Amino acid sequence: MPAPLGKTPTKKMPKIDVLGTDDSPSTRAAVRFFRERRIVVRYVDLRKRPIDAAELRGFMDRLGAGGLLEQASPGADGGPGAGAAPDRGSVLAMVRADPALLRLPLVRHGEYLTAGPAEATWTEWLARGKRG
Repeated sequence: MPAPLGKTPTKKMPKIDVLGTDDSPSTRAAVRFFRERRIVVRYVDLRKRPIDAAELRGFMDRLGAGGLLEQASPGADGGPGAGAAPDRGSVLAMVRADPALLRLPLVRHGEYLTAGPAEATWTEWLARGKRG
């Protein structure tokens, strides 16, 4: 991880939350993306602090279970994720047991959410903030 930025930003900083794991290359890339642009992010390692059920429901409501879960999840071989559409309870249990099932990183900026690498969307967020 890059060195943290100072506590006193020089301009109004957008509030960006990055949820992921330290061993995820896409999570490290997301944190690096914002830090290269001098944006302070709140990073949460999901292995140390599991995602809250209400927070996960918010992501699931906005992105859907298919958009939230990694495509190569264990469901393909008849495991816990098997079936066309897993219900919310089973998704919550699977993700809390193993955060690697998520499309990481989960990034939140106010009411906007993304799952997985989405640099074009993040750039749009930052451009929108400069205009407004």
